[in-house]
Formats: sequence, structure tokens, C-alpha cells
Amino acid sequence: MKRRNFIALVGTSLAAAPLLTSAVVNQLAGPKAIECKFPDLTYAFNALEPYIDAKTMEIHYTKHHQSYYNNFMAAIKDTPAANMSLNALFGSISQQSAAIRNNGGGYYNHKLFWENLSPEKSNPSTALSAAIDKSFGSMDKFKEEFGSAAKKQFGSGWSWLVAGKDGKLFVTGSANQDNPLMDVMEKQGNPLLCLDVWEHAYYLHYQNRRADYVDNFWNIVNWETVNKRYENR
Repeated sequence: MKRRNFIALVGTSLAAAPLLTSAVVNQLAGPKAIECKFPDLTYAFNALEPYIDAKTMEIHYTKHHQSYYNNFMAAIKDTPAANMSLNALFGSISQQSAAIRNNGGGYYNHKLFWENLSPEKSNPSTALSAAIDKSFGSMDKFKEEFGSAAKKQFGSGWSWLVAGKDGKLFVTGSANQDNPLMDVMEKQGNPLLCLDVWEHAYYLHYQNRRADYVDNFWNIVNWETVNKRYENR
């Protein structure tokens, strides 16, 4: 092939190649999975009482979450997944092992959960409140939909407030340790707020009264964290 024809061909190919969108860049960005750290709690085990008791918090954090983290690190060791960002990993979770899916989700979901709990009172920002009103009609209707997803989740799982790819907010539930970043979810997007409805999250204090646990959740939501997630979505 003549040099000028080769240059023209390369130029045409580059021109036709799609540019990486910001969504794709964000999908690939972030620390590698192997660089994930087990998070510190920013409050004492008893700080959320009477809504979540100290013993449940201690067991949940030191036993359940720690096990998910340890098992996740073991599952990705010496695999290509270790060098992927969490967003990229979850975006291809259907191609990963069950150990990576379950334990990676367990690590990530609990990290978000601890972050959106606080003994200090806070409120949604003006921007987030407006987005909630636009998507759900009102804050009360949002809480009703979110709470319903949590109460009706069959078996173990989570309830989520999510910013969709179209910018609109929506509520969804997930089974086991799946989350809205995973490609196995019917609706995907950026998680803003989550509630753990596995029995280990509430059973010591509430027994079978999941609805009471869900209703009390609103007393300890860290809206400052949710506001920041919405701003950085």
C-alpha cells in the first residue's frame, strides 16, 4: 500500500471512530478494585440508637461487612478484576464470578450504607429536593415509594434512590448484594441513597417488623452525603 493511501485510510478510520463519552470515561475512572479499603465508621456503634441498636451495628460492621470485604479481596486476587475500577467491574459483573459479584456488591453496598447514616439531623439540598419533587411529585411520595420497595423486597436485598442516565431520579430494589451500577440490573444509574433490608441489618432489635425498621430509617439519613452524591453524579 502506498504511504499516502495508508495515511488517508488511517485518517478516515480515526474520524469514524466514536469518541469516548463522559459516561464511558466515568465508567472506567476511579481506583482499582484491589485498592479498595475497608472503611472506618465515622460514628460510634450506639450513635444511631434507638433506631439501630449498638449490638446490631457492631455485628453488621465488624462481622458481615468485614467478611464481604475480605472475601472480595480474595476473589479478585491475581485476576484481571483486580486492576479494574469498581464502576468498570460492576458494569461487567455478568461476566464475573459469583464470588466477585456477591462480595464486591456486599463491600460496596455497605460502604454506601454507612455513609448515608448519621445521628446528626440534616436535610436534602434545594437541588436534590427539586429533583425529588420533579421525579416523584413530593418528598412524601418519594419516601412512600422508597419505603414500599424496601418493605416488599422479597428475601434479602436493598432499596435504592438512583440518578438515571437520563438525569431523572428513580427508586428500585435489588436482591442479595446487587446494586444499580451492575449490568444485571434492569434499570441502572448512580446510587444516591440505599437501605439494607437483609435480616441481619435489623432482626436483633425489630425481629420480623421490617416495616418499623424501614420507617425509622428516615430519622438517621445523612442527607449531606446524599446531596454530595447527587452533585457529583
